[in-house]
Parts: sequence; structure tokens; C-alpha cells
Amino acid sequence: MKRYLIIICILTIPILIAAFSTQDLQEEYSLSELRRLYSSGDISKWPKPHIDESVKEDFEDIGTLPKMVYPEYNPYSKAKEVLGKMLFFDPRMSASMQISCANCHEPQLGFGDGKSLANGHGRRIGKRNAMTLYNVGYYTSFMWDGRAKSLEDQVLLPTQDHVEMNTSLEILIRNIKNIKGYYPLFKEAFGDHTITLERIQMALATFERGIVSYPGRFDRFVSGDSTALSDQQLKGLHLFRTKGRCINCHNTPLFSDNKFHNDGQTLYGTKQEDFGHYHISGRQEDIGAFRTPSLRETNLTGPWMHHGNFPTLRDVVELYNLGNPAPIQRRVIVDEKTRPVPSPLLRKLNLTKTEVDELISFLQAISSSTQRRVTMPELPE
Repeated sequence: MKRYLIIICILTIPILIAAFSTQDLQEEYSLSELRRLYSSGDISKWPKPHIDESVKEDFEDIGTLPKMVYPEYNPYSKAKEVLGKMLFFDPRMSASMQISCANCHEPQLGFGDGKSLANGHGRRIGKRNAMTLYNVGYYTSFMWDGRAKSLEDQVLLPTQDHVEMNTSLEILIRNIKNIKGYYPLFKEAFGDHTITLERIQMALATFERGIVSYPGRFDRFVSGDSTALSDQQLKGLHLFRTKGRCINCHNTPLFSDNKFHNDGQTLYGTKQEDFGHYHISGRQEDIGAFRTPSLRETNLTGPWMHHGNFPTLRDVVELYNLGNPAPIQRRVIVDEKTRPVPSPLLRKLNLTKTEVDELISFLQAISSSTQRRVTMPELPE
């Protein structure tokens, strides 16, 4: 009898330890407690987030977006914003004179294009999803792989890409200079009517920095409106910061850590294989790494991921729930130095169906209830 008791104890101890560990990790709160803590307006009162050691050093919790800061080398002016808006919608920025920035960043489609992969010059299909421009001014690097270090640098990369707008900088400048109606706009924005590449960059970047989300239900809730989130959304918020582990990468008020991670989507050995940030850094850990996108306006900006292969938010959440298993490789790894190394932050989450629903509900609450309305400008002649 004693022997059986010993065996039972030996088998039970690990289960008890795991149960207690899980209970400690989850830190059970009632709904009323969660509502009171998260809507207190004081982040220091929130339950502690479940973040890995590697994340702690420069971690900043989620919250409301601060006011946009314009750089000293390109301060805000209304005239520059107006000019930038004109240029953004003007198809004469492209070689065919038929493609504008708005072709891939349509305001009514969440400043994306609603497609898995963007289409450009001659209906050519690009290799990446057109990322939304919502809150783009809060990023510290630009494009999916981070190859642009400033928004001013970024705005001209699509114009030169042969798959996108297919325009040399010389042709771009010539096209704009040929439009007499632009001269007074440049004078109003910069003091004289001279049209230069740098001024085009500055005007476009000024317009794009103004594409900022309106405060949503999440923002109202954490600012003190305790009724702004439903019970389901509130549970999702808590899951986001705890069991769901989303907060490890999607932190700060932008809901992005502005860093690069391989989340198992290198698609190694397929036609969509993409090494991402590796092309910039040359480091193996950056093979398949892409900048963490903001989750603000997520409800408006699908399909998702850099390859646009996920048509619903449920697809995305379930992928992370499974620990982001990489797809089966379709080619042999010739050089171990090119083997993708998924982020150590990835792990199975074991979320229940109810918890997945709650997390999705919260993601939808991060989106604004009202989209930014952008009126198509009358272009100069």
C-alpha cells in the first residue's frame, strides 16, 4: 500500500507543481477587478504583464498614443501637408502616369489595398503585402524589412521600384516640374517655387505623419471610461498582456516594439521565400525577420502578415496559438548559415476557443470606431 502511495505522489507532484505555476502565472482576477484596474487611468495599477527576460530591458506597456512629433529637419506646416496630400494622390508621380501612392494605400481600405500582395506597374505583383500607413510616423524604421531609416527616405522607394511605380527620380522630378499648378504650392510650403527631390520627400512625409488613428474603445477605456470595453474585450485585453504573450512584441502605445522578429513565416523553400531583415543586417537571426507591425486599426487592414496569406484575424491568432509552426521545407538546406531561426519568443499558448474569441474581440477594439475620412484633392494642372 505504501509503495502505491509513493508512486501516486511521485506521479502527482509534477502535475501539482505545474498547476500551481500556472495559477501563479495567471494571477486570477475577477472581471470587476480587471475593469477597475485597467480603467483606472494609472498603468502602475495594472496586472503585471507576462514578458520574457529578453524583453524587459526596454519594455514599454501599451496605452494611448502620444502626440505626433515632427523631426527638426522637417517641421510641420499646413502648407507642406497640403502639398504632400496632392503628391500622394497624383498618378503623375509614376512613369505610366496612372499609379499614385494611394493605389496601394487607399484611405477607404485602411490605407492599404485589401490585397494579399500589392499590384503595381503593368499589373505586376509584388512580393509583399502593402502595409497600412496608419500611425506610420511612430515607427523608427520603415518598410517590412527596415531598409528605410526615415519616412523621408521611405516615400521615394516605391516610386523607383520597377514592380511598383517604375519611375526614375529624374522622370519623377520632370513630371512634377511640368505641372505649373505645383509652383505656387511649393512656394507656399517652402518659401519659393523651386521643385526639388528633397522638398517632394519632405511634403509627402509630412502628409503621412498626419495619418494617425482616432482614439478607439481601448484608448477611452484605459483613459478612465470603464464602460468602453465589453466583458469579452476586457478578458481579451488581459489575455493579450498575460497568457496570450502578445505583449512581448506588440508593446508600447503603438502596439509594436519597432523591432524585427522571425515568427516562423520565412516560407523557406517556397516561391514566397523571403529573408526579410537579413538583407539589411546580414545576421542569421534576422533571416525571415520582419518589423513588428502595429496592431492599431487591425480590424481595417487585412489580409495580414508580410505575405498577406492570412485573410482573417482568427487565422493569425490560431497560428500564434500553435506556436507558429514553420511550413514543411520544400528544399534542402545547403548552407546551415541560411537556416531560418524562429524567435525564441514563440511557444504554444494553449488558448481555448473562448480565449481565442476574447483575444480577437480585443484586437477589434484597438481599431477606431471611425475611419479617417480623406477627401480626394483636386490636382493641380
